[in-house]
This record gives sequence, structure tokens and C-alpha cells, in this order.
Amino acid sequence: MPAFSVITFGCQMNSHDSDRLSEVLIAAGYSRTESLDAADVVLLNTCSVREKAEQKLRSEVGRLGLLKRERPGLLIGVAGCVAQQEGERLIKTLPQIDIVIGPDNISELPQLLARAEAGSPPQVRTQFDLDAPEFLQARPEPGKVTPTAFVTVMKGCDERCSYCVVPYTRGPERYRPSQEILAEIERLVAAGVREVTLLGQTVNSYQDPSAQLPKAPPATLQFRHAPHLRVNEAETEFPALLHAIAARVPGLKRLRYTSPHPRHLTSSLIAAHTELAVLAKHVHMPVQSGSDRLLKKMIRRYSAEEYVERVSALRDAVPGLTLSTDVIVGFPSETEEDFAATLELVKAVGFVGLFGFKYSPRPHTPSLKLADDVPEVEKSRRLAALFEVVEQARVANLLSLIGSTQQVLVEGLNQRGGYTGRTLRNEIVHFWAKTSPVGEICDVRILRAFKNSLAAELIEPARHVAWHDQKVQAAPRALPVM
Repeated sequence: MPAFSVITFGCQMNSHDSDRLSEVLIAAGYSRTESLDAADVVLLNTCSVREKAEQKLRSEVGRLGLLKRERPGLLIGVAGCVAQQEGERLIKTLPQIDIVIGPDNISELPQLLARAEAGSPPQVRTQFDLDAPEFLQARPEPGKVTPTAFVTVMKGCDERCSYCVVPYTRGPERYRPSQEILAEIERLVAAGVREVTLLGQTVNSYQDPSAQLPKAPPATLQFRHAPHLRVNEAETEFPALLHAIAARVPGLKRLRYTSPHPRHLTSSLIAAHTELAVLAKHVHMPVQSGSDRLLKKMIRRYSAEEYVERVSALRDAVPGLTLSTDVIVGFPSETEEDFAATLELVKAVGFVGLFGFKYSPRPHTPSLKLADDVPEVEKSRRLAALFEVVEQARVANLLSLIGSTQQVLVEGLNQRGGYTGRTLRNEIVHFWAKTSPVGEICDVRILRAFKNSLAAELIEPARHVAWHDQKVQAAPRALPVM
């Protein structure tokens, strides 16, 4: 039985795609291995949002090329966004590669590998499934699933932000029929999954192509700063999808989604957060900048005031909800005043998590017409200042939880041999237990705060282990998502 290994770069969507790659190959008779030395096939599932991700790919292909010299039968495949973006160019510049496959062509991988094993020259498949969109479904086996899972509800993006390559690498927006989504979540929960994260490039823009969703309950909230936007509740059916999931899969304990777009944070979505107990009290809402001038150049289609008004309305509706975000520093022409506006917004909102990025020109994006005129050293300074502000907010939030009781969905072992999980608000919690609580929602008492997580004790007397009685041991190693 041939063996394969997958190395994943990038976002949750890439991690989800890697799971589907694995399932397709296992169904075709391959076995998975974490050892590159034992692999007959190595797949690199790539990201192209930042330039560094492409550099990592080229470095990894070079390393695998050395293995291929020793084992000429080793097959190297590149999947994901860089594969879609570069296509034939990858084969020309990196001759070690045997297969280049885009996100919409995953189901073709076994056939491509069979041809490669038979001596085919390098193959490239990067066609979008525009006419008949295909969404590969998870194949959960009871007892072999993790407590959390991703479910794709849409792919592609129509927003056309000026800095973003995603519309080119993932194509236009295509939505998955609601009944497919509901059926997949049902199967996952029946197999033991407790938390599902809905995935999409702009996940809350969802529209049901099958027109089978009942309408979400009406909401009446009006946004003072967004009269020019399409705030009609019919703009998106994402709230209706959330209601349908809660009604059809009552065994699901928690529901999250990523990544939403601020202009689709409608009043009906805010209402869903107040009405559906299954929804987590944490939302990742990208903002990118606090400068209206730059938001226009980025083609984000909202102002800083509009963003703050919407997330404030969500917070008011769901007390205790936490927020995280994405920010780009050093976008072309960003001045000190522009960056100061971003810092002011970040402080005002009080994000407890932030993915910050230095702007880098990406192929096929409108921002290529703009000069990348912010010096690298200034980008680094601004990024560090941004992280410092958010770290202060994150630490203050964690310190505020000391002494409280929290419900933690236990996801697995931590690196020290104890258990780890997340609260409803997405805080990471570590604790010890006499028997495994993985997959359970446990009540814990928060004892102390670390830089990025919390230490706790299990309240349940039968399995309680005091924090100071811990025994440190190594946890199983896993390939990181980079």
C-alpha cells in the first residue's frame, strides 16, 4: 500500500482542504504517514496570501528534491492557492514537482498520481468548477474524529479587495446547497464531533443555491453609519443557515464561523447571536485598517465608523463576546496618521487577538499599480506596535477570568501531558484530569493567566487533579499548520 504525507501552509481553509486530500487518497488505497522518509507521495498544500508562504514552498520543494535524488520514485505534488496561482510556471521553475493541482481539482488526485506512477510527465490541473461547483464532504468514522471540525459552506470571493489574490486563486463566490451542509454536520456530530466551524472566504455572504432555507426571524436594527450599504436582510441567508443548523442538529454543542466580512454583519446575524445558544461568544472580524483613506484604496467598502458601529452592536447584543481581527500594516501610501487611526480603532474595539501582516505585493491584484513605498523597517515597527496594543488587551482579558468558572470543550493533550481546550469565548485553557475528558465540555476553575492561555483545575471531584500535582510529559507530535 503506497503511503502519502501532507504538509499544510496557510489558513483554516487550507487545513480543511488537506483533510479532504487525505480522505480522497485513503479511499483510493493509500495510507497516511507523518514520516517523509516513509512516504511515496508528498503533497504541499500551499497559501499565497503572503509572499513568505511562497518562499516556504520553494524551500520545502528544494528539501524534498534531495530526498527524490535518493528515491527517484518519490512523487511531489503541490496543491492549494500557489498551485492555482502559478500553474505551469511551477513545473518550469521547480522541476522536482510531478503534480500541480488547484483547490477545485482535489477529487482528480488519485488519477493524476496513477499517471505519474506510470511515467507521465508533470501534470497541471487548475480548473475552477464554475458550472458545477463541487464541495468534498468529510467522511467521519465514529471513534476516529476530533472534537472539532471544519465544514465549508462557500468558496471563492467577489469582494475584490485591492491587495488580495484570493479571487484569482479561489475564483468567484460559489455556495453550497444548505441540505448538503446540514447533512454533513449531522454525520460529524453522530461520529463524535462537538464543535463545527463554518468556513468560507466571506462566510457570512452565504446564499442557498437550492433555495430551501426557511427565512431567518426578522430583525429591525438599523445602522446609522451605513445608510448607503445594502443592509436589507435578504442580502444574505447566513443567519437562516445558522438557525437551520441549530434546529436540525441539536447534538452540536458549539458553532463558530470564519472569516466573515464586516458589511455582512447584518442585524439578522446579530440577532442570531442573541437567539442561538450554540453560537460561540467569539467572532473573528477582519478590519485591515482604521484609516478611511486606506480602506477606500483597499476596496473594503466600509468606513472605520461603520465597522465600529457594527461590532459594537454585536457586543451590546452578546455581553462578554470577544473579538479578534486581521490588520495589514504598510499598505501603499500608509502614513503615520493612517497607522495612528488603525491603532486608535484597535484600542477602541479591544481585540483580544490579531493576525497582523506586512503588506507585500501579490500577483494579479489591483494594488500592484500602487508603489510599495513604506520601508520594511517601518512596516516592522508598526507591526510590533500593533501587537503590543493587542497583547495588553489579551492579557487584561485573561487576568479578568482568574477565579471564574468556565466551560471548556476539551480538544486533546497539551505539550506538557495535560489537557487543553477552549472556552465559549475562545480562550485556551490547560488543566489535568485523572481520566481523559477529550470531547467533553467540562467545568473548570481558572487559577492563573499565562501570556496566551489560562491554567485551570477541573471542578469534577472524581477526576480532579490539583495544578501543582501535575506530571510533565511529552505530548504526541503533530505537523503544524503554517
